[in-house]
Amino acid sequence: MAWYKKYLSIYNKPFDDVPRSTISEIRERLQLLQSDQPLVSVVVIAYNEGQRLAACLWSLSELKTKYPIEILGVNNSSSDNTEEVYKALGVRYFNETKKSPGFARQCGLDNSKGKYHFFIDADTFYPPLYVDTMMQTLIKPGVSCVGSFWSYYPDKHHSALSLTCFEFVRDTFLWIQHFKRPELCIRGMVFAFNADFARKEKIRTDIRRGEDGSLALSLKKYGRIAFVHNRKARPVTGYGTLGNGSLIQNLTYRAKVQLKGISRIFFKTDHYDDAEENIIKQ
Repeated sequence: MAWYKKYLSIYNKPFDDVPRSTISEIRERLQLLQSDQPLVSVVVIAYNEGQRLAACLWSLSELKTKYPIEILGVNNSSSDNTEEVYKALGVRYFNETKKSPGFARQCGLDNSKGKYHFFIDADTFYPPLYVDTMMQTLIKPGVSCVGSFWSYYPDKHHSALSLTCFEFVRDTFLWIQHFKRPELCIRGMVFAFNADFARKEKIRTDIRRGEDGSLALSLKKYGRIAFVHNRKARPVTGYGTLGNGSLIQNLTYRAKVQLKGISRIFFKTDHYDDAEENIIKQ
């Protein structure tokens, strides 16, 4: 059985339908993990994730780690019951009223204590050795941040075989790209970094997307961006980033986008110009 299958039993379901015994189990496990002097901060950001957040926190409650950690939440101005889920599961959380992933992630960084910081997305499941596997690389000299790859869970619209093929093509492209443009391979759901370095920088709040890669780019001055190629550090997520089309349609669209000026991935850069539609008007 897939390690994440039990989390799917409550994923995308109303929180009121989650068995009380499961809520108690998650709450107790999360409390056992919390340290008053954490080395690692695991920070979950959530915007209207009331039907997915509990499944994410269930997976985090089963982390197996040798490091003292804290698990925090950020409620990014949700209009659903996201805040109530944090409360019910006993997670210390903060309300960020300015809406955007950048504001939410900055809020998490500002309120965390750990020397090492893990971005966590509320619609994603994390394997039990995720933190320790990422930390094996993150604590190495000369490394400022680490990224990993991710998978999607099979469902009636996406077979395991089609997902394997899709992820192989995507991962191969990202692997090639990471040699010269590692910051473009960073995704917030699979990103961890030295918080001491990040606190000297600022997470961008003026853009709709790309705050994760932008932070990685700013951290390059402190050390390299490393990648972890290990299934123990490979979380599983839903289909929010893929849109409503089929995997073939999605892959075709992404290939067309990436093939425009494909030579760029073979040259390093320390500056990117923002597309006008990505700028948040203040």
